[in-house]
Amino acid sequence: MEPQAEPDAPHVLRVAGIRKTFPGVVALDGVDFDLRAGEVHVLLGENGAGKSTLIKILSGAHRPDAGRIMLDGAPVRLSGPRDAERLGIATIYQELTQVPELSVAENLFLGRPPRRLGLVDRRRMVADAARLLERVGVRVDPRARMRDLGIAHRQLVEIARALGRDARVLIMDEPTAALTGAEVDRLFHRVRALRSDGVAVVFITHHLEEIAAIGDRVTVLRDGRTVTQVPAHTDRDALVRLMVGRAIEQQYPRASSAPDRPGRPLLSVAGLSRAGSFHDVSFEVRAGEVVALAGLVGAGRTEVVRAVFGADPYDAGSVTVLGRRLPPRDVGAALRAGIGLVPEDRKGQGLLLDASVADNLGLVTLRGATRAGLVDRAAQRAAATRIADRLAIRAVGLDHPVRTLSGGNQQKVVIGRWLLAGSGVLILDEPTRGIDVAAKVEIYRLVNELTAAGRAVLMVSSDLPEVLGMSDRVLVMAQGRIAGELDAREATQDAVMALAISADTAHSPTHAVDSADTADPANPDHPASTNSANPTESARTGQPTKPRGPGEATKPGKATRTSEAARANKTDKANKTNKKGDSDGR
Repeated sequence: MEPQAEPDAPHVLRVAGIRKTFPGVVALDGVDFDLRAGEVHVLLGENGAGKSTLIKILSGAHRPDAGRIMLDGAPVRLSGPRDAERLGIATIYQELTQVPELSVAENLFLGRPPRRLGLVDRRRMVADAARLLERVGVRVDPRARMRDLGIAHRQLVEIARALGRDARVLIMDEPTAALTGAEVDRLFHRVRALRSDGVAVVFITHHLEEIAAIGDRVTVLRDGRTVTQVPAHTDRDALVRLMVGRAIEQQYPRASSAPDRPGRPLLSVAGLSRAGSFHDVSFEVRAGEVVALAGLVGAGRTEVVRAVFGADPYDAGSVTVLGRRLPPRDVGAALRAGIGLVPEDRKGQGLLLDASVADNLGLVTLRGATRAGLVDRAAQRAAATRIADRLAIRAVGLDHPVRTLSGGNQQKVVIGRWLLAGSGVLILDEPTRGIDVAAKVEIYRLVNELTAAGRAVLMVSSDLPEVLGMSDRVLVMAQGRIAGELDAREATQDAVMALAISADTAHSPTHAVDSADTADPANPDHPASTNSANPTESARTGQPTKPRGPGEATKPGKATRTSEAARANKTDKANKTNKKGDSDGR
């Protein structure tokens, strides 16, 4: 049992009655929150509950309209981020604020490099950086480029930067969203060490299973108000009720449309290869089914689906939709064939953040609504309104920038775009990353609606309980190849992981594996150690199918419908597992 903060530990930070409004929106309405020295205080709430606004106020990025902020019992005024840093408050945002082209040392001392005789003292900067990195257990060269580090190491570099500024309060916004299970374990180890050193940590997460593992207390926000404060060991179902105001009976409500009678193949991929990324990938996705692509970091999942969509090239193989072969690297052809892609990076690749909600919804249908060079804006507006109502997209108005929406509502906008386009094959790459449990269930129900209407869904996910709970078949990738196929109703998390780390494809001469991808079990901080996951998290019972040989085409899994009771029992097991999969398909 990890040591936790004493109940009578001094309050480092306290906010009372914090209120913040934006045009047409009350973001915070009288929020109270306190933080003790040497504790991890979890801030929990749905997307749009006010968590991001509160941490931006605590970091000096926003000024509150009303309320008090007290540090060590004395009121303080934060006029900007520099005030917060000066007072020992550091924030690590989900989108890391780093300069990829600079070295690790330069990032650690960005804006405040050590100087000697008026010049930057690079020798001292590297030496000081090495000491900071050692403190958080990162074994990287301070002179290495930040772009060459994995996401887990970049997270720890951010922590080191905060410690270099003598942070007493560390705010961590969704730090585990893009980490593997092994990376999460290492991050938690460092956070516990900080807690033992007396650092006060505000921890934001949507992964409910992480709360008891790392937290001491939980403050729940809903609709911009403080609901309550509870111990971190509070029952998960109780946390969900507090967070969303109601019980969620089934977290993975997969309803196969016709499992005993799979529809015709809508998407067929045969022998798809690209040197250094993936090799001889073959599979089908049929009408009315969800096929999941699982695997570890670097398995090639995202690369494959981007190639299928025409966004990236491939060297060999074919992509066929309803019997029609598509030309490679031709997004237009994929769109005309009815393929839609919801990318893993919705902000960077899926949305025009400064454009309105309506404009983002209508991006794909814009050409079809254009006549003689003029856009039928009335028709586009009507369609956007219809789909926004159908998906219950919560926004001040359709004319507001999409960047003002919560993560869950932004994801609905990206998915809604393809619904308007009538896509028959929808590719979802990490569809629920960074969104809350209620928004996840809404997206899962939308997936059910799509497959019930005869559409096909290809889903890349690093959340193994999601993979098992929301798919009909699971294709497991390892080192750029499909290592095997599982019927999702019979698969277990252990079975998926056994295929994901399968050595059957490791000898492939056509798929180059960088030496950094080879794990060093004696060194838990070796970069390749991030390519592992926790095989002890069981979700369902069953046995893996035999791994397929190179070039052997994937066939649809046996489709026999389980009873609702069996489905509920299996998804209940999945609900109790920890979400610790790999971060992406790169």
